[in-house]
Amino acid sequence: MAEPERPRTEQRMRPAPLLFEPAEAVADTEHFFDLESIEDPRRLLDRATELTHAFRAATDRSVEFQAMAAAQLADPRRFDRMTTALIAERAQWTEDYAKKMVEFGRDLLRGDAEKQA
Repeated sequence: MAEPERPRTEQRMRPAPLLFEPAEAVADTEHFFDLESIEDPRRLLDRATELTHAFRAATDRSVEFQAMAAAQLADPRRFDRMTTALIAERAQWTEDYAKKMVEFGRDLLRGDAEKQA
């Protein structure tokens, strides 16, 4: 699993845009973002590297959103508050990881609140 404690001060890379593939392309197990059609190994390496960076950036961002959602769900001020055990079950995490993600999310939300103030 991705590490939740990542400093917010690091420079974000601008990843290549991820485009959704058409359903017929997804059904073809040999097809992957049209990489199989690139014959020049230099171009193939460049495009595959772009996709790798894009997927990593997307993973980092989605982990941050997971953490913020977990923190919001665990907020004791919510009438429908969830325990970390329930959050862990829903997200398919361990309870210890859910606790870390809730804290990470709280830190992210505090940072957003400080930026808006």
